[in-house]
Amino acid sequence: MKRVFKKIGKIIGKIFASILIILAVLCIVTLIWGFAQQTRGSIMDLPEIPADFVPAVRLIAFTDTHNENENVADAIETAYRLFDSDPVYAGVDGFFGLGDFSSIGTEPDYAAYTETLNAHVRKDTALINIHGNHEFKNQAEYHDLFVRYFGHEPNTVTEINGFYCIAFSGERSLTEWTFTPSSLKWLSEELKKAETFSAGRPIFVFNHPHPWGTVYGSTVWGDPQLNVILNGHTNVVDFSGHSHFPLNDPRSINQASYTAVGCGAMARFELDKNGVIGQHPDGWEDAAQMVVIEADLDGSVRIRGYDLLSDMYICDYYIDNVNDKASFPYTYKNMKAHDSAPVFPADAEATAFRNENGEWVISFDDALPAQGYIVHEYKVTVKDKNGKTVFSENFINDYYIIDNDGIAEFRIGADTLEPETEYTLTVRAESAYHKYSDALTLTFTSQS
Repeated sequence: MKRVFKKIGKIIGKIFASILIILAVLCIVTLIWGFAQQTRGSIMDLPEIPADFVPAVRLIAFTDTHNENENVADAIETAYRLFDSDPVYAGVDGFFGLGDFSSIGTEPDYAAYTETLNAHVRKDTALINIHGNHEFKNQAEYHDLFVRYFGHEPNTVTEINGFYCIAFSGERSLTEWTFTPSSLKWLSEELKKAETFSAGRPIFVFNHPHPWGTVYGSTVWGDPQLNVILNGHTNVVDFSGHSHFPLNDPRSINQASYTAVGCGAMARFELDKNGVIGQHPDGWEDAAQMVVIEADLDGSVRIRGYDLLSDMYICDYYIDNVNDKASFPYTYKNMKAHDSAPVFPADAEATAFRNENGEWVISFDDALPAQGYIVHEYKVTVKDKNGKTVFSENFINDYYIIDNDGIAEFRIGADTLEPETEYTLTVRAESAYHKYSDALTLTFTSQS
């Protein structure tokens, strides 16, 4: 029996050692890839939208609705409202749902989602959906339900106004997270066909997970198998979801060997703090973002993010020529070069009060980011009049909530401060590309 236990112990030890080696290799690969991504490309001006840009196609993409079908209805109706009378190019040519429209892929979820789509999408507008990992949770029925409710295969190609649109769901493999070799082969072959068909026009690819190591959130919520297939196809513009990371973070567009765009979420945000994912700060449950995709026949593409809750555009990107990798403006390196440290207003003030739950709420005037950029986090320290630190923490800024109230606010424990006591707040603002403001020091008296 001792020999058996000893043998089992050795096996467990080898498994544990193998896991550590795999994790170490993944960390090394991540560092190498990250360095390559951050140093690739040239420094150049960020483009402006030319006045003579006239689209030949307009598509709408949204992702991760998770049964929030009222947001789906809002997205469709908003798109028609925005573009029915557009004087440059009227109308919407297609809607693309990028998966996770359900919770666990059961038939009631399909029925409710398609009922919403059919009630709002017009008959002359293309409508394409793909699987997300939540649909793959229904291992037995995911394919049959998909085809029955959507009327097309999960992997499908649609030509819209002369543009090749590849919707790639893959197939469920050992887990819901990975693609099968056969499905990846299908994607590779369709991309080769698209290169011949497109004649320099952009190739639009729609998939649920991000290509790994590209857009914000992709190092955790991405799939490296996609990179292997997409790399080398310069005129690919890939749209993805899965991470729920906000679209108005400028890192949600990335150009390396092709263009990748993270499409935010239609239900619930997720963010990271100091690189740690799974953060759900105040307001995370209210998400409704969609992407407007326009292109002309000469290889130019315009991509706009739209926030449905505030009814306004939140980002606007223009690629003059998707075929010219050397002129890509949205590399990590170039985007970081145009970012700058946030700046606090000269008259910034701070206050502290108790909310109805007895927690202390500290608020101060927002730092101002560079145009088109964000303040991602605040590094906060509170000291008493003797200089003793009573609180220190990083807080994610609520940039994903489009309210323009100009105030940063966060909660700390009920026992942290004493009423009617003077404290000193020191705060630094951090941008998306890790540029830091000067430290702002404010004195405030906690309210009773």
